[in-house]
Formats: sequence, C-alpha cells, structure tokens
Amino acid sequence: MPTSATASSSHRRATPDLLVRLGSTDPEVKLRALREVKNQIIGNRTKKLSFLKLGAVPAVAAALAQAQAQAELLVQSAAVLGSFACGFDAGVRAVLDAGAFPNLINLLSYPDEKVVDAGARSLKMIYQSKLAPKYDFLKEKSLGFLLSLLNSKNETVTGLGASIIIHSCETVAEQNALCHPGVLKKLNSLLEGSSSQKDASLESLATIIKNNPEAASKFVSECGRALSSVIDLTKDRYPRTRLLACTCLIVIRNTSPCYLQDIGIKTKLVHLLLELLDDPGQLGEDSPFAFSSLIAQKEDLQRLAFEENAIDKLYNHLQKDSLPPRRFQGILLVLADLCSKLESCRSRFLSLKMLDLVTNALTHDNADVRAAACICLKSVSRSIKNLSAGRFMNEMIVTPLVQLLHDPSTSVQVAALGAVSNIVVDFAIHKSLIVKCGGLKVLVQLSKSMDATLRLNALWALKNLMFLADNVCKEGILLELTTPLLSSLICDPEPSVQEQALALVRNLVDGCINSVEYVFADDGILLDAIGRQLRSASKAEIGIQGMYVLGNIASGNEFHKEAVMHQLLPQVNDGDCSFILKYLQNNDSRLRTAAIWAIINLTFPSSPGASSRVVKLRNADIVSQIKTMVKDPCVDVQLRVSTALGHFGASST
Repeated sequence: MPTSATASSSHRRATPDLLVRLGSTDPEVKLRALREVKNQIIGNRTKKLSFLKLGAVPAVAAALAQAQAQAELLVQSAAVLGSFACGFDAGVRAVLDAGAFPNLINLLSYPDEKVVDAGARSLKMIYQSKLAPKYDFLKEKSLGFLLSLLNSKNETVTGLGASIIIHSCETVAEQNALCHPGVLKKLNSLLEGSSSQKDASLESLATIIKNNPEAASKFVSECGRALSSVIDLTKDRYPRTRLLACTCLIVIRNTSPCYLQDIGIKTKLVHLLLELLDDPGQLGEDSPFAFSSLIAQKEDLQRLAFEENAIDKLYNHLQKDSLPPRRFQGILLVLADLCSKLESCRSRFLSLKMLDLVTNALTHDNADVRAAACICLKSVSRSIKNLSAGRFMNEMIVTPLVQLLHDPSTSVQVAALGAVSNIVVDFAIHKSLIVKCGGLKVLVQLSKSMDATLRLNALWALKNLMFLADNVCKEGILLELTTPLLSSLICDPEPSVQEQALALVRNLVDGCINSVEYVFADDGILLDAIGRQLRSASKAEIGIQGMYVLGNIASGNEFHKEAVMHQLLPQVNDGDCSFILKYLQNNDSRLRTAAIWAIINLTFPSSPGASSRVVKLRNADIVSQIKTMVKDPCVDVQLRVSTALGHFGASST
C-alpha cells in the first residue's frame, strides 16, 4: 500500500510537468508530451477532466497552431484534441474556447494525407456534440465547402461532411439547399462505398429528407435507383447499417406515404426491427425508437406488427433483469404505439399481465422511463371495455400516477396527466378514488401552473373527471377548483386552455337541471366569462364548446333560458351582429351544429316564453339566417335546421 501511495504522488507531480513539456520549444519533447497526454485520456473521462482543470487543452491548441510544417506534431496535436472532444461536451467546449477549430479545419487542405486524416478525425469527434459549430448551407461558401468534403478521396473527410450535415441541417430551407444535385448524388454514390461511408450517407439522407416531401421526391426521382439501394442495405452484413437503412426508409415513408407501400417492404421492416431488438448493445437500444417511428399513428403497420407477435416479443424483453434505461424506455414507447388504436393489441397486452410491469415502471429511477410508462398506460387505458369495468381505477395504478404529478421533470408530469386523463373518464363509480389519493387537489394546483402545457393537461384531466360524474362528485370538483379560478381559465391567454376550460363547464352542466345551477354561482361569473369568450373566440373549437355549454343551460327552466338569451342578444346598440349569427355562417359545420342546438333548446314550443324568444331571434335576423340553411352541405346541420324551423312555426301559431 505505501508503494501505491508513493506512485500516486509521483503521478500528481508529473502532470504539471507534462504541461510544461507541451510548451517546450524542442519538437521531440513536445511530441512525447502529446503522446503521453493522448494515452492517458483516451476513454478516461476522469483523466480528461483532470487535464481540463490544469489547462491542457489551450496548451495542445497552442502546439497545433505553432506546429507549422511539422507533420507529426500536427497529427498528434489533432489526435489529442479529438480525444478530449470524444463523447465529452466539456472537452468540446474547451477545444472550441481554445480557438482550435479553425486550425483543425486548415488541416483538411494540408498536403500530407496523414495530417488531413487526423484533422478530419478530430473534427468528427467535435461534430458528435451539439456544441459543434453549425454551417449555414444557405450560404454558397458553406455549401461549396461541404461539397469539397463529400468529394474527397479520403474516407474520413467524407464522413466529416456527413457529420456536418447531420449536425447543421435543421430547417426546411437548409434541407432544400442540400438537395443540390451534387450533394444528393454524392451521398447516393456513398451507399456503394465502405461500411462507414454507407452509414454516414444513410444518416445524412435521413436528415435531409425528414418531413420534407420535396426533398424525398428529389432523392427518389433524381438519383437513379437510390431507393432500391437503401432497400438493399437492409440486408447488409453489418447490423448498424441495417438499422440505419431501416431508419432512412421509415423517414422516407413518413415524409411521403406514396413511397414504400409494398406489404413486403413493410413486413421486412417489422421483422428487421424486432430482430435488432435482440442486439445486446447500442443497436438494441436504438431499434425500439425506429420501430416506434415506423408504427406511430399507422393502424395498418400496428396490425402487421401484432400479427408478427411483436407484443409477445417485447414482453419477453421486459422480463429480462436490469434493462438499460434507454432500451426500457424505447420498448415502452413501442408498446404505447401498438396499443394506441387496436383493441386486439390492448387485449394481448393485458392478457400477458404487462400492466403490472408498466405500473412498476412508474417508480423507475430514470425520468424517461417513468414518462414512457405513463404514455404506455395512456394508450392501454383507451380500452372502453376495460375502462368501464374499472380495471385501471385502482390504488396500485392511481397512487403512483398521482405521485408523478409532483415529479421534478415537467415531461413526466405531462405524461402522467395524459394517463390520468384517460383513467378518470372511468364510466363506473370509481371516480372518488382519484380524490381519495389526493389527485383532485394536485390537478387543481397544476391548472394554476405558469407552464401552459401543464395547465392544459391538468384541465383535460379535470374535464374527464367531470364527465358523467354524479352531483356529489361535481360539487367536490367545483368546490376545489372554485368558480373564480374556472372563470379565469376560460379567459386564459392560451386558446387551447380556453377550449378545455369550456369543455369542463360543458360536462359540469350536462345532466339534470340541478347541474345547470352551477354556472349561476358567485353572481354568474362563469356564465359571463363564457359570454365574453364566445364574443371574441380565436378559433372554432372555443365556439363549439361554448355553444354546447349554452345549449345545455338552455335545456333548463325559463330563468336559465332567459340567461342564455341575454348572452346571445345583449342589450347594446352598437350595430354589431350577435356572435351566434356569425357562428351560423361559419365554415365549420361543427360550430353551425352547436349554434343551432342552442336555438332549438331555447325555442321548445312547450316552454312558456318560447314565443317571445322567437320574436327576439327573428328581430336579430337569426331566424332568417337559419331559413337559408335548409340545404346546408352538412346533413347533421340540415336535420337541426328542420327541427328549429318546426319550433319557429309552432311558436308563431
């Protein structure tokens, strides 16, 4: 042990000496120092950090700048800088701060191929980080530089060009600039190159094409058998190339669904991605995310994956001990996509008792896993059959979900709110459980959040909790939420929050006549807030929810009906027409339907005040507007118009 301690002390003394040697004027001394630093820091983050604190990076950057025509010094300096940058953002930042980046770029035009290669390798390490400088491909100079890299005979340099594309191409304009024939054709030719060139090309093409139909079309139409080349690479001997080829094909298909419609290719992609899940390393962690991208929102591919026993295979992976967090997250997201639309997938999921595994994942140490578990639970709980049976409304699920509403990660909170929103719909009698577990208080608290996404999702959950609730439950929710808070949410700056707040009130007043009374509490501030929003609604969905609220209120007694009339036809003489007239003329048939429903409920002939209300509606040109809608293009509107006209006729006799 004493010997070990002495050796450690000796090493600590040697480190500053190493920095002195890096600044030596003797090229041989400097070269040995560079090699020594490189050997110590390769693959060792602790050593990298230690040398960073001692200021080694500026010393190496200075050695690079001063090396001039000394090729070996240039090679070693570049290699050390690349080692600092490799997988280590602090190292990348230090290299950039030391001003080494321009000197590394200059190495690419050096006459010695070893120097060029070393410079390109170091720059590739930098471009693995988000901190790397971005190139503006809208500038001709940047595009010309990129083409020079891609056209290089040096494989590392062409790989650097691909890395720059992957890192820098972010906008549609940049994608379109990179659709330059020289870029696409070169990337296409690299599909026939070495393994590293194939991989670099596939990643670059996916970056250029993603969500850009024009780019996808140019690649497919202007590059010969480009699409066939990518399909062929799904059979490559190297698993990474196969995965990247799958990813590229998925990007093309998601961007332009007209391509890759063949069932054989779809089946091949499902097979390959399920096979790559078995890889014990990085590929096994990446493949679930590619699989998720393949099947998300696509019922035909979800059905195909189900027929290929995807759920059973994913279940087998979840049975393994100590799954890496990223792999666990990816598998949960794939399960969420599979169960998002098909009841057959949800039934298989539940029959395998996977719900227990997902529930346990709600308390995982990793935030991404917790969020993915919530997303999975949200998809599975879309099963109306199991919701109505109260299968998800039990303490084993509700308690950890409510706890996640306090999670320090906003993304976990949002995902948990999504799951809660589905579960609390619960058509049975279990809604009180969410209150018992403290969920109602947290939802109300989150509805006050400064984060609009949290406010929106909290309201969504409260709206669903209110759905088909009995009066006791409604009173409990409103008591916690309070009418002043709900009124302020109806007038929230965010239109999506306004919409959900109105939808919550719509569920509140739905049902027996006693439910209507809730909007008249606190001097009717809720009803006034609804009227204000309907007069200034920024989108049709707000008008739709608001009009259904008024329609539900108008189904009440005479007092309720007259209160709605006051909102529809306020006593003003400013020459403005009523908002309901605008809604009846709106292009959205859903809004027209909602507006007519309110009129129908106001004018039931059996109501004592129906005749006087029809007169007021006629004077406001609403009756004449409805008469013009007899041949409305929407059948549902036509039916409601017919009913309304019948009421008008009966009230006139």
